[in-house]
Amino acid sequence: MKPTVPDREPDDRGLVLLAQQGDAQAFRKLVERYQRRIVQLALSMVKDPDEAMDIAQETFVRVHRYLPSFKGDSSFFTWTFRIATNLCVDAARKKARSGRVGLPVAHDEELETELAAGMDPLSAALVGPLRAAENRELRERLGAALEQLSEDHRAIVLLREVDGLSYEELSAVLGIPKGTVMSRLFHARMRLQAMLRDEATDGGDRAAARTTAEADA
Repeated sequence: MKPTVPDREPDDRGLVLLAQQGDAQAFRKLVERYQRRIVQLALSMVKDPDEAMDIAQETFVRVHRYLPSFKGDSSFFTWTFRIATNLCVDAARKKARSGRVGLPVAHDEELETELAAGMDPLSAALVGPLRAAENRELRERLGAALEQLSEDHRAIVLLREVDGLSYEELSAVLGIPKGTVMSRLFHARMRLQAMLRDEATDGGDRAAARTTAEADA
């Protein structure tokens, strides 16, 4: 008697083919597979949980609408993240123009640990504070620094350091050459680090001033 082999979870390509044939359950599995990561990306971009959920829902509305014409030239993951990233950037730009401020967002530690897996040493060395933010003060500093980046710089940092996209995937998702990916990411990282250093210096100066004032009192 042959041992039974458990059914394997279909890969994206198989689920896409089934969904294109009208299989609602296959499409639901695709949504479940990527919804959490897209919500996290949107949350990091717009800082508003409700708006992040709206962006995720709109992403999959568009995915469902255009799925019949999806040819598979890129992976389903890349295609979906391109849609989500464009929606995030558009929403962040509208928010910046309107002057709206996002709500403070609590981070899911389990999710952060999951997303941190597979980070390359260079990224860890350059953007270590993104992974080392274990206290509220540093989280707030990071959030404020990210808010000051341009929408394009913020998107590429989050896609690389939070979602762990490769340079090839970043090129496909953002629709820019790999050389531009490397240059944009480098400048975004340097800008982010400079803001964090300036904030740390300002914070140290303020603390020293308080200590001096207390000593003189």
